[in-house]
Amino acid sequence: MYAQLPMYQRQGKQAFKKDLNNILLLDKHLGFPSQKIKTIHIAGTNGKGSVSHMLASVWQEAGYKTGLYTSPHLKDFRERIRINGQMIRKNCVINFIKRNQKFLQENHLSFFEMTVGMAFEYFAKKKVDIAVIETGLGGRLDSTNIITPELSVITNIGLDHTQMLGDTLEKIAFEKAGIIKENTPVVIGRNQPEIRPVFEKIAREKKSPLFYATAVNTEDYPSVLKGNYQKENIATVLKAIEILRTRGYRLTEENIRNGLLKVIENTGLRGRWDVLQTSPLVIADTAHNQDGLQFVVQQLQDLDYQQLHMILSVVNDKDLDKILPLFPKEAKYYFSKANIPRGLDAEVLRQKAKLYGLRGKTYTSVQKAYQSALQSAAADDVVFVGGSTFTVAEVL
Repeated sequence: MYAQLPMYQRQGKQAFKKDLNNILLLDKHLGFPSQKIKTIHIAGTNGKGSVSHMLASVWQEAGYKTGLYTSPHLKDFRERIRINGQMIRKNCVINFIKRNQKFLQENHLSFFEMTVGMAFEYFAKKKVDIAVIETGLGGRLDSTNIITPELSVITNIGLDHTQMLGDTLEKIAFEKAGIIKENTPVVIGRNQPEIRPVFEKIAREKKSPLFYATAVNTEDYPSVLKGNYQKENIATVLKAIEILRTRGYRLTEENIRNGLLKVIENTGLRGRWDVLQTSPLVIADTAHNQDGLQFVVQQLQDLDYQQLHMILSVVNDKDLDKILPLFPKEAKYYFSKANIPRGLDAEVLRQKAKLYGLRGKTYTSVQKAYQSALQSAAADDVVFVGGSTFTVAEVL
């Protein structure tokens, strides 16, 4: 799968496709599994992974057989496709490719298209009660967007993947709003006045009831996920559950509370304000764009520490002028290149960071940067690992 087919996470823009023809062809070839499962569809710039995992955890707590499709994975491809938190078995992946290899190659399906088809077929064969489906990139032209969900959820809109989705919030909102379906309710996680007209126009055209997540006291709904940004995600989850209850799903307050408290245990979510050790305190977070990083950096600066150590690597199409000004100048930096083709050269990153007053050394790998930081850090220091999903994956 990796060797023969394009994959956005590794190759970038050239792997992005501008239509749904291939996934529709694959779905037909597989017997239309997308039409045999009930789904919840999640899009957004940030938070869609956390929201997907939290919703799946709540459904599991309520006793539903719950499918979960997310991307990208951190360590194991099978993280993308789970039922009740259990990853798809290796032989299921292998057999899917064996059965369909000729079709996949002849029709030049992308890595993502193939993975989506695999997930839909797996969930249909296992007869899940509900499947939570996270979009990969965008929404309107995302391969997951052939389902007719019980509910659509759009977490928030920020400037990310602008080469593919557009260079304004309005353009990106239009792409994400592509998951809104006829007569299907939609929840918007963040009320952003400048893009409300985009969502409201499309919802009106589709005759889809539109709801905004309302602020909640998240102290009433504690979660094992401790990032400050999770407050918004929890509010989105609660609104989604409120709507789905009206559609006949049995989800109790106890299910909700247990689902939020046990999301890591239930679904295997990692990389969100992920505390890897406590002395020194080591935190890994996959936030990688301006919208996500500003929350993470603020929370880091609110911690009590003697010295902050920042292990950073980024992809080569990242807008550094947007994200580097967010990082604290007093931290000690460890620049490296993630082990993927899209990784930005560590020296290029160091030189660019220097323009914003961020100083440190370069390392030949993320692991070497991480080990150096651990050796340098005192017990009351903080070590942060981030900049991209791939940075976190290599440390995990």
